[in-house]
Amino acid sequence: MTKAASTDNRDANTADAPTELSIGLQHFPVAFFAVSMGLWGWALAMWAGAAHIETLMPVAVGLRAIATIAFIAILGTYGLKALRNFAACRAEWAVPPRLAFFPAISISVLLVSMGFLPSHPDIAAILWPVGAALQGVLTLAVISSWISHRAFETGQLSPAWFIPAVGNVIVPIAGAPLGYIDLSWLFLSGGLIFWIVLLTLVMNRLMFHNPMPGKLLPTLVILIAPPALAFQAYVALVGTLDPFARILVSAAYVFALLVLIQLPRFRHLPFALSWWALSFPLAALATASFKMAEVAGKPIYNSIGFLVLAVLSVAVVALCVKTLRGLLNGVFWRPEV
Repeated sequence: MTKAASTDNRDANTADAPTELSIGLQHFPVAFFAVSMGLWGWALAMWAGAAHIETLMPVAVGLRAIATIAFIAILGTYGLKALRNFAACRAEWAVPPRLAFFPAISISVLLVSMGFLPSHPDIAAILWPVGAALQGVLTLAVISSWISHRAFETGQLSPAWFIPAVGNVIVPIAGAPLGYIDLSWLFLSGGLIFWIVLLTLVMNRLMFHNPMPGKLLPTLVILIAPPALAFQAYVALVGTLDPFARILVSAAYVFALLVLIQLPRFRHLPFALSWWALSFPLAALATASFKMAEVAGKPIYNSIGFLVLAVLSVAVVALCVKTLRGLLNGVFWRPEV
């Protein structure tokens, strides 16, 4: 074999061989969009707090910028994964615990819309229809997958399955102020129906079956999110505080107390992306508390909101440090253990 032919073969083999980038990208999880949800939830909760303490506004604006950059980075990375190795994305879709995280993409778009609504309504007006349409498509696709011929095991069920339902109740929070009233009621109704169904299934799994694996324990906090967000969406649509609104926000507080009792079980658990489940529900609870203070005219809810916001801030800073460390150490670029 001539030297030129040998060089050509080597070049061909190099071209066919997967690069480190493509190998790492195929393991980048869709669950990473939970980071985007957590950061945007933090920014929105800080923005709601800034309505009561004006000095928090620069912090809220800064967090919004950080959340925007993080979302673009995560979306770009996962988009590159889809372009270079779509089979890896399809494989994630086939895994029930990961399937529920795909609507976190559309939820992130909706949160960006909410974040820019107060100061840049033109941006919100562009992003909201995109997020709402994507949320509708992903919700129908995920639920169709759930009710297909595939059989699920009880151990595959966790509060993370609430994510598709949570996305639907987020839609009206920005949709109502933007004038999409009928669509907002449609999404809220669908979200509430599937929340009730999934809540029944999840509680059955928690009470009558083996305990969840340790790495999924933080997802218990997700129980707080649906009623906290549904309260905000409902108030945005009806414009007042009625008994049903009180039931929703009270349910969020009940689940928060239930999760608080479970916190000792979280000790000594190793860090995983599932720990980001702590962030967005706490943000939803803080924001709901600030909204409750506004519509009920009771300062006690502001106090609750700032207490939850303080806990949320400590938690998100710690999560960011651990996540950045994991990225630098290559944890999220390798197969999940």
